[in-house]
Amino acid sequence: MSNAVEYVAFKLKKSVSAAEFMPVSDKFTREFLKAQKGYISRKLLSKDDMWADLVLWETEADHLNAMEASKTDAAAAEYLSMLNLSAKGSFYHLFSVEKDYD
Repeated sequence: MSNAVEYVAFKLKKSVSAAEFMPVSDKFTREFLKAQKGYISRKLLSKDDMWADLVLWETEADHLNAMEASKTDAAAAEYLSMLNLSAKGSFYHLFSVEKDYD
């Protein structure tokens, strides 16, 4: 079974600054993601007003279980409330790792 990589590109809501977003993002990782079965790592990327989450999971099932758990988690809700997922350029993909070169 291969690892899964979640890639989500998004913009922040117009009312949210990067300075406001970063501590909420930290809390989301610390309190929600790190508590999820199969979570390996997360990278938060940015360029101009575009952001992206790159999250590595042990399996696709672990990712899907975390997505379900996020629906009732306060830290996840706060994080998601700051994102404009309908902005132009936003998207979500889940990839399988075919080969790891490390």
